[in-house]
Amino acid sequence: MVITMNSKTLKAMIVDDEPPARRNLCALLKHEADIELVKECGNGKEAVSSIRALNPDLVFLDVQMPEMNGFEVLEELSGQPLPVIIFVTAYDQYALRAFEVSALDYLLKPFSDERFRKALTQARQQIAQQDASELGRKLLTLIGSRQPDTPRYLTRLMVKMTGRVIFLKAEEIDWIEAYDYYVRLHTGGKAYLLRQTMNELEAALDPEQFARIHRSAIVNLDRVKELHPHFNSESLVVLADGTELKLTRSRREALEKKLNAGSRK
Repeated sequence: MVITMNSKTLKAMIVDDEPPARRNLCALLKHEADIELVKECGNGKEAVSSIRALNPDLVFLDVQMPEMNGFEVLEELSGQPLPVIIFVTAYDQYALRAFEVSALDYLLKPFSDERFRKALTQARQQIAQQDASELGRKLLTLIGSRQPDTPRYLTRLMVKMTGRVIFLKAEEIDWIEAYDYYVRLHTGGKAYLLRQTMNELEAALDPEQFARIHRSAIVNLDRVKELHPHFNSESLVVLADGTELKLTRSRREALEKKLNAGSRK
């Protein structure tokens, strides 16, 4: 049943850097007679300007995006009334508890139609019951509570497979490999595919434990055993299990600093 608010049509916006994710939300919103999709945005900067220009009632906002993530979008909009936000994320742990405490909803990719409708119902209720400026104050309070000197990083990753879900501790991952539109998580001789970009995953992992050594590889620093010279001014990173990975010249100094810092602890 469609819930309307004094026959008012709600203006909605979708912000996600992944076209398939935007298409999925668009398809779901087409069934909602009281909601008009006014804009799709593929990045944070476009979202900021569009929200200011169109003043939507509801925004589906991806948390992890390159260059400007969901939090930074909202920080950029600080000082003005904000729409109701439904966060969309591929991470089961990325500040979700904070969202719940602040009565803001989120959708964990991939989500079901039922979960989508539940989030939408909650959003309608919030719009009906609360002034938009009050929602904005709550959201900005949430952002302000994030301590920049104590960032939260992923400690657990959820991998969905046919008929089951596997949870991997970040510390258990040996290395991460770019694999087409996915990343491949290597751990204990096994590999798991995760629908995520290397840039997004690199930003979500603790930089004291993980390092990008190549555009297509991230390593767990605790697994690094040796560094060997290689041709064309590159090097090889040898892991404890014998895996050899290319280390680009531009990233060698940063890796050595991280490894030296870890050895002094």
